[in-house]
Parts: sequence; structure tokens; C-alpha cells
Amino acid sequence: MGFLSKFFGGGNDGSGQRAKDRLKIVLIHDRTDISPQLLDSLRDEIVNVLAKYMDIDTQKIEIDLDHDDNAVALVANIPILRIKRGKVADLS
Repeated sequence: MGFLSKFFGGGNDGSGQRAKDRLKIVLIHDRTDISPQLLDSLRDEIVNVLAKYMDIDTQKIEIDLDHDDNAVALVANIPILRIKRGKVADLS
């Protein structure tokens, strides 16, 4: 009987923990499920702020959300061409 329960996934071998982990992933996804339009708006705002302080290669920017266990991180790869020195123009 032990062989069959192992073969068909029966028994209490951490299935509750697996279900809990899956639920965490679903909750994280629900909390961070943003539309492509919102991600584009976020990208544009980040670019505008950075442009005050440095020249950046806007054609090679990569921005994404990275999910890891209980956390979500905004991951941005933004190539910097040059740091602006001196007084920064106020763009507001």
C-alpha cells in the first residue's frame, strides 16, 4: 500500500506546504499584475527623472517585475551614457 500511495501522490509528504507556496505565488501575481500601459507609464517617468541627472540610452532600457517567493522587485537595466555635471535643470 505504501508503494501505491507514493506512486499516486498520496500521503502527507508536504502537499500542504506546496499548496501554501502556490497560494503565495498567486497572491503575489494578483498584487503586481499591472497592465503593459501602466508599465510603460512607469518606464517613461523613470526615464524623465533619470534624464535630469544623466544621459541614458533610451533604446536599450529594460524594465520588468521579478517575482521571488514572497517578494516582487522592479528590475531595471538602464544604460548610462554620461553623468551630467554641474547644475541640473528643473524639469517640473
